[in-house]
Amino acid sequence: MRATVIHGPRDIRLEEAPDPQLSDTGRDAIVRVVAGCVCGSDLWPYRGVVETKEPRRIGHEFVGVVEQIGDGVNTVKPGDFVIAPFYDCDMTCANCRNGVSPSCLAGNWWGRDDRDGHFADGAQGELVRVPSADGSLVAVPGPIDDAMVPHLLALSDVMGTGWHAAVSAGVGPGSTVAVVGDGAVGLCGIIAAKQLGAARIIAMSRTPERQELARVFGADEIVAERGDEGIQRVQALTDGLGADAVLECVGTAESMDQAIRSARPGGRVGYVGVPSGGAELPIRTLFGTNVGVAGGVAPVRNYVEELLPLVLDGMIEPGRVFDLELPLAEVGEAYAAMDERRAIKVLLRP
Repeated sequence: MRATVIHGPRDIRLEEAPDPQLSDTGRDAIVRVVAGCVCGSDLWPYRGVVETKEPRRIGHEFVGVVEQIGDGVNTVKPGDFVIAPFYDCDMTCANCRNGVSPSCLAGNWWGRDDRDGHFADGAQGELVRVPSADGSLVAVPGPIDDAMVPHLLALSDVMGTGWHAAVSAGVGPGSTVAVVGDGAVGLCGIIAAKQLGAARIIAMSRTPERQELARVFGADEIVAERGDEGIQRVQALTDGLGADAVLECVGTAESMDQAIRSARPGGRVGYVGVPSGGAELPIRTLFGTNVGVAGGVAPVRNYVEELLPLVLDGMIEPGRVFDLELPLAEVGEAYAAMDERRAIKVLLRP
């Protein structure tokens, strides 16, 4: 099989790798990837912000078809089209049941050895071994139209992550919401805010194509300014108060500052941007304004059953964030296109 390997900053290669094999645990499955993608968080090691100490497999979002299952797998079978979250989880431990499946007591991340010492493949490849098939994989009723694939793939990460930002920020009927970040997660956060009943959505974006998609997804106003000017614009749009809920979908010190200072007194910030050298929270500011901050690694597996019917019924179309599709053979160009902001999110077909 072919799989993507990162060797260092801006050094992405498609290489031959051994086909994954079922382990002796009986809990795993082999999935043939139908579509994968590049995530914004993949860009941190690509840019050298996160060190790559040695070559490693990369990628954590995929949908595909089950080829083999272990003897103890009961919820999926060969031939099923499945969605996998961006991490492996069993959905039976206390953390999973409490809605925090990324902290699964038996879970792990793609591209690392699992708890039993077996390798869990990176998802930017042709085949993936899923260690906890009964927990991680969600079967989608077929047949699956090819046009539906991008929307289903979005449920493996960005749609659930945007949803988590909105839930963490307390978005509900009548809310005024500001979204910091116009990448795939921020745009999906707009979808989430709309679905959760927001009355007004302000998207912070400087790119015309992304501004247009933000409006398609439900944004009412666009703020292109950043820093103090951006905060002043949000306040001007909200009678000098700030937004009830702010979705932080980037992960930098600047984006978190923008989010916190765009919230009204007593408002809430839901943050899901992967921290990349971001600042510590300004406790004095939060104390003085009663602004709350919640969020973290999105438990997308806990949201799939809630979001899947919305996708299948055509009520939401998160797959529209994929504005470039490339074959896996061009994975290097996929990373370059996202790094240079020539694409919002790149879908890869093996």
